[in-house]
Amino acid sequence: MNKLNKFTKICTACTLVFASHHSFAADLTIEIQNLTQGMHFTPIAAVAHTPDTSLFEVGEEASPEIQEMAEGGSLAGLTAIATSISADVLAEPTAGPLGPTESVSGSFMTADGNTVLSVVAMILPTNDGFIGLDNWTIPTEAGIYIVYLDAYDAGTEANDELVGGGASGTPGFPVPPFLTTVSAGGSGVTAVSGNANVHIHPGNIGDDDAAGGTSDVTNSIHRWLNPVAKVTVTVN
Repeated sequence: MNKLNKFTKICTACTLVFASHHSFAADLTIEIQNLTQGMHFTPIAAVAHTPDTSLFEVGEEASPEIQEMAEGGSLAGLTAIATSISADVLAEPTAGPLGPTESVSGSFMTADGNTVLSVVAMILPTNDGFIGLDNWTIPTEAGIYIVYLDAYDAGTEANDELVGGGASGTPGFPVPPFLTTVSAGGSGVTAVSGNANVHIHPGNIGDDDAAGGTSDVTNSIHRWLNPVAKVTVTVN
């Protein structure tokens, strides 16, 4: 069975793609809120899948699909894999960014066996930072459940904090039109990545020099402390 569903962004409507080909076992409503002061989240993917699979593993090397998401915001590789393993996918590949304090919500049905939930989205402006929920067990009892998400670093790119193209393996972060609070012309915070595995993101350093400095990130806007996102799961 194919079913179209949507995340509804508070103040802004955005269409989502929902793919499922199985009998339904759970009825979920998921809301994700951006808790940061000045960061944005790219389109979000929420995936219900079996416990023996993972979108990412902390302490392990990121997959090419996670790299694609964490460096450029693309969900194409992750949603393709999720569909191939019969996961239930709620994603928003064409939606706008989720800004500070904003929320996005949507509902979907999960298939028998898809008993854990994972959530990912790139954080901008970062080189390869993302919000992450890894294999969270979906409760079997009806109710409202809240999970707070940390920011992770994919470990695939040095956090130079410089404007770039956002392609996998290419230094720098993308600058979509909405990201008007970054500068350009920085010399680079660093050229090396000290941890090549997925790990807790060390955060942006930034600076206050709009014409140069080391970073293209503004330190008064783009710094954060964990957690960065709030996920509210309603089991109906």
